[in-house]
Amino acid sequence: MSTIKEVAKRAGVSVGTVSKVINNIAVKPKTKQAVELAIKELNYEPNIYARGLKVNRTHTVALIIPTVWNPFYGELAFHIERYLREKQYKMILCNSEGDYVTELAYFTMAKQNQVDGIITVTYSDIESYISNNIPLISIDRFFNDNIPYVSSDNFSGGALAAKHLDDVGCQSVCFIGHGSKKDNATRNRRKGFVDYCERHQKSYLIFDDQGHHETFQRNLELFLKKEIIETSTIDGIFAVTDDYAFQVIDYVTRNGKRIPEDVQIIGFDGIKSSATDEIKITTICQPIEEIAKMSVNGVIALINKREVSHEVLLPVQLFQGKTTKG
Repeated sequence: MSTIKEVAKRAGVSVGTVSKVINNIAVKPKTKQAVELAIKELNYEPNIYARGLKVNRTHTVALIIPTVWNPFYGELAFHIERYLREKQYKMILCNSEGDYVTELAYFTMAKQNQVDGIITVTYSDIESYISNNIPLISIDRFFNDNIPYVSSDNFSGGALAAKHLDDVGCQSVCFIGHGSKKDNATRNRRKGFVDYCERHQKSYLIFDDQGHHETFQRNLELFLKKEIIETSTIDGIFAVTDDYAFQVIDYVTRNGKRIPEDVQIIGFDGIKSSATDEIKITTICQPIEEIAKMSVNGVIALINKREVSHEVLLPVQLFQGKTTKG
C-alpha cells in the first residue's frame, strides 16, 4: 500500500502539501492536479481514521433512525447522506429498531471521537446517557434546552388535517395514533387535530395506542370494526403517519367500505416508494429534504463549535390525494 510520502515524491511536493489537498485546503491548481494524479497513479487511500486521531476529527456523522423499512426514514436518510457528502462528510447509518442499547453504542462512538457528530430520530429512554459535549441534532424530539432539534410544524399539520376533513364534509372524525410513551414532537399532530375540532365544535374520537406493534394492530382492527364496519360512526380519519393510513385503508376496504365514498382518510408524512413515485393518498407533507438540510447544517455547525438555533420548525403542506373528496 502506498504512503503519503510516496505520493509527495511522485507529485514533487511536500508531505504537508499532499495533506492540504486531501483535507480540501486551497493550493495552486497545478499543484492540486499533480497531487491528485499521483494519488490516482499510486492508488493511495488516505486513512481518515488515523488522520482523525491527529486532528480529533473523522469527518463522519452517525445517523440513528428507527428503520429504513419506513419510506419516510429511507428518504430522510437519502437526503442527509447527500447533504453530508456535499460537506465532505461520510454517514454511518444505524437502524436502531427502537433498541436503546444499539443507540447508546453510537453515542459511545461519538464520545470516543470515532464519529464527529450524531443526527438522531429516537423515541427511546436515553436522556440520561446524552452528553451535552456530543454534537447532536435531534429530529422530532425535544430532549433539553442544550440539544437542538429540527421538526415539522406538527401542531399546524394536525389542525390542517382536521380542517380538511371538515371542509370535505365529514361529520364525525377520528385521530388514529401509535407511538412511544416518551414525549416527542409528533404528539403535536394529535394536539393540533383536537384543538381544531374543539374550537369548531367538531365531533371526534381518539384512538391512540402506545403498546407493542402486534397489540396496536389488534386493537386498531377492533376499534375500526366497531366504529366503522359495524356502526358507521366515523366518516373521516386522520392517521398520525401515512403508514398507519395505509393500514386503515387496507382493513376497511377488505371489510366492504369504499374510500372516499364511505370513509375519507388523510395521513401525515407525504411518503413515496421511490423518487419517481407519486403520492397516492391525501396527506400532510413534511419537507423531508429541508429537514435533512437543516439537520446537516446544524450538526456540522456544532462540530465546528458554532451556535445553532435551539428549535427549527418547518412548515407542512396539504396534498390532495384520492382518499378524500375534493
